[in-house]
Amino acid sequence: MAVSFRKATLGDVPAIQTLISDSAWGLARVDYSDAQIEAALQSAWGVDTQLIRDGTYVVADCERKLIACGGWSWRRTLFGGDAQAGRQSEALDPTCDPARIRAFFVHPAWARRGLGRAMLEHCEQSARARGFRCAELLATLPGERLYRVCGYVSQDARAYPLPNHQTITFVPMRKARI
Repeated sequence: MAVSFRKATLGDVPAIQTLISDSAWGLARVDYSDAQIEAALQSAWGVDTQLIRDGTYVVADCERKLIACGGWSWRRTLFGGDAQAGRQSEALDPTCDPARIRAFFVHPAWARRGLGRAMLEHCEQSARARGFRCAELLATLPGERLYRVCGYVSQDARAYPLPNHQTITFVPMRKARI
């Protein structure tokens, strides 16, 4: 089966929401509780339509079904969907700020087949073309493993607030040269 990559469109939003939910429930349960996953899906793991409008969000599909998504940003917001509080849409300065790697999710049936790595390489290349030399992200606990093998260096894990009095642990990571 052939997998194709393309820029996401606003018409993809419902399918991206489903993909994010499927990925979270299928791949994050080892690291997070059901209550954390449910709360994260209400804010931290939602669709960020700004990435789609900016043209920096990519989807992978196979036979017209979305199987992976991810992107990068030249804006200050580091994580979260449209419902996440504290979003910052100011532009970053590529001469001194790192690009943001954002919102990577893979359908559980397609995990560990190189889709995340291929999308990450595409995002890094696109950020380089915009003048960025380094990148940073907030990794989920399952995502940290992928980013580490791709050259990102972990910092101390941090708890972030979520709805319903939940918190979630993310790992800040940085790649000094993309």
